[in-house]
Amino acid sequence: MSGNNHQAFNKITFAGLLVTIGIVFGDIGTSPLYVVKAIISGAEQFDKLLVYGALSCVFWTLTLQTTLKYVIITLRADNHGEGGIFALYALMKKKSTWAAALTIVGGSALLADGVITPAITVTSSIEGLRLINPDIPVLPVVLSIITLLFFVQQFGTNLLGKSFGPIMLVWFVMLATLGFIQITTFPEILNALNPVYAFDFLTQYPKGFILLGAVFLCTTGAEALYSDLGHCGIKNIRVSWIFVKISLILNYLGQGAWLMNHPTPVAELNPFYAIMPQWFLFPGILIATAAAVIASQALITGSYTLISEAVSLNFWPKIKILHPTIIKGQVYIPFVNWILWVFCFFVVLFFQESANMEAAYGLSITITMIMTSMLLIHYLHQKKIHYLLLGVLIILFGAIEGSFLIANMHKFSHGGWFSVALSFLFMLVMLGWFFGRRIKNRYISFSNVNKYLHLFEDLSNDKTIPQIATNLVYIIKANNIHQIESKIMYSIFSKQPKRAQTYWLLHVDTTNEPETFSYEVTQIIEGTLIRIDFHLGFKVEPRINLYFKEVLKDMMANGEIKLTSSYESLKKHHFPADFLFVNLDRIMTQDYKLSPWETMIMGLHAFTRKLAINDVKAFGLDTSCVIEEKVPISIERPLNRKISRID
Repeated sequence: MSGNNHQAFNKITFAGLLVTIGIVFGDIGTSPLYVVKAIISGAEQFDKLLVYGALSCVFWTLTLQTTLKYVIITLRADNHGEGGIFALYALMKKKSTWAAALTIVGGSALLADGVITPAITVTSSIEGLRLINPDIPVLPVVLSIITLLFFVQQFGTNLLGKSFGPIMLVWFVMLATLGFIQITTFPEILNALNPVYAFDFLTQYPKGFILLGAVFLCTTGAEALYSDLGHCGIKNIRVSWIFVKISLILNYLGQGAWLMNHPTPVAELNPFYAIMPQWFLFPGILIATAAAVIASQALITGSYTLISEAVSLNFWPKIKILHPTIIKGQVYIPFVNWILWVFCFFVVLFFQESANMEAAYGLSITITMIMTSMLLIHYLHQKKIHYLLLGVLIILFGAIEGSFLIANMHKFSHGGWFSVALSFLFMLVMLGWFFGRRIKNRYISFSNVNKYLHLFEDLSNDKTIPQIATNLVYIIKANNIHQIESKIMYSIFSKQPKRAQTYWLLHVDTTNEPETFSYEVTQIIEGTLIRIDFHLGFKVEPRINLYFKEVLKDMMANGEIKLTSSYESLKKHHFPADFLFVNLDRIMTQDYKLSPWETMIMGLHAFTRKLAINDVKAFGLDTSCVIEEKVPISIERPLNRKISRID
C-alpha cells in the first residue's frame, strides 16, 4: 500500500467505513445464519438456561475474543499497516524455528478455513428457500453459486466489489432490525448479557461445555479481520466494528427472544429465518445469499493474499501470481483458486447439509487463533510489555482458546477431521518448502568476490574465449556485497568459461515491511562487475526483469553505462546491447547423509518443487534470453574405509 493510501485509511470517512463493512466483516457478519441453529441442534434439552446461557457465551466471546484480543490488541501488531499471521511473523526481530513452525500451523489452518467458509455460508443461506418450497434442490443451487464465484475470480472483482459495502450495510441493518423487533416481544432476553448465565451454562447445563464448539462459530471471522488490516486500516475497522457488533448482538438476542416465545422448536429449525415475517422471507433469503457470497469472496481474496505473502516469505513454493485488474494489491492465483474450488465442491457434496458442515467448521480456525496468540505474546514480549500484563493475557486467552479447542475436539469424528486433514495437507507443503530451503541453504558456500576481481577483468578481455554475451546476468543470494556464491564462480570460470563485457549480479532482498520498493547499485569493477540490490516488501511482486530494465534506464540516463551493442557491425546501426541471464538450479546429489528428520523434510521439499515455478518464471525473466544450469549441492561425506587399489 502506498503511503497516500495508508494515510487515507487512517482517516475515518463514511466511504472508508462502508468499504470496511463490505470487506472485513463478511465472515463474522454471516455467523447469525448458523450459530444459534448449531447450538439448539446440539442441545439435549430445551430450557431457559440453554437460551440465556448460550447467548451469554456468544456475547462474551465476541467481547473478549473478538473485541479485546483482535480489535483492541492484535490490530496494534501491524507491519506498516499490514496484518495477518505472516505479517506478524515478519515483525519478529528474531525469527526462530518455533516461530516459523507456529506460523506454518496457523497459516495452514487459516487456508482450510477459506475452504469451509464459502461452503457453509452459501449452503446456510440457500437452505432458507426450503421454507418457501420444501422441494427446492438446494445442492445444485449451492454448487452453481460456488462454481460461478470461483470462475469469475480470474477476471477480477473490482466492479462487483463496489457493491459489497452497500449490500453488507443492508445486511447488518436487517440483522439489527429483525433482532430488535423480536426483543420488544420478550425484553427479558437482555438479561442474557449477564456473565453469570454463561458460567451456569458451562457448569450446570448437560454438555454445556461441549456446546462451546457451536458458540465458537460466532467469532470465526476474527482472524480474517486481522488479515484484512492492510485493506482498510485500524481506525476504520475499530469504528465500524461498533456498528457490526451491535447488529450481531441484537440479532442473536432476537433469535433468543423468539425461542423463548416458542419453547418447543421443531426439528431442523433455523431461528434466523424464523424471526423473519412471512412476507419478508424471500427478500431476506436473497439478502442473506448476497451476504454469504460476499463473505465467501472475502475469504477467497484473503487466501490469495495469504499465499502471496507466504511465497514472499518463503513459506510456500513460488507459484504463478496474476494481477487481473489495475487495482493495487488485488491478486489472482490460479492454482489456489481451483484447489479451493475443488475442496469447496467436495465439502458441499460430502456433508450435504449446513448442519453437518458445522462440525467441520471451527476446529481449524481455533488452531489458527491459538498460533496467533502465541506469536502475539512473543511479539509483545519483544516490545518490552510488562510481564504481569503478558501473564494476564496468557491466562485469559489461554483459558478461552484452550476451552474452545477442547470443545471443538468433540467435533473431530463428526466432521472436524476434514478441516484438520486439510490443514495438515497445507502444512506439509509449507514444512517441506520452508525447512527444505533451510537445509539446502545450509550448504551454500560463499566466496569473497574481491579475490576474483582480476579474474573477471582477465576473462572479460580474453579474446581466445568466444563471448557468450555482452551482458551476463546472475541472480545471487549473498546478502553481503563482498560475497558471491561459490557455485556462481564455478559456473563462470570452471564449468564453461563465460566471457562477457559486463557481469551483473542481481540480489533480491525481501524486507519485513510490506511495500518497500527501492534498489542500490554497487560498481564492484566499474563497467565490468556491477551488483544491483533490489529491496522489495513482502507484498511487492518480484518482477525482476521489469525492475532491472528500469534500473538500466536510470543508469544510462546518469551516464553510468552505455547500452549499445558491443559488436561493430551492429553498433553502427544503433542496436541495443544483448543480455543473457543464467539461472542456477541447485540439485541435492544422492551421495549425502542427513538425519531421518532432514531426510523426510527433503523428501517433502522434492514434492513441493513439483508445485513450484522456477526462478525464471517467478522473477518474470525473458525466457528467450535465459540459460539454465544445474549445479550440485556438495555435502562432505567421509568414507568409513579406504578403497584399495589392485595392481
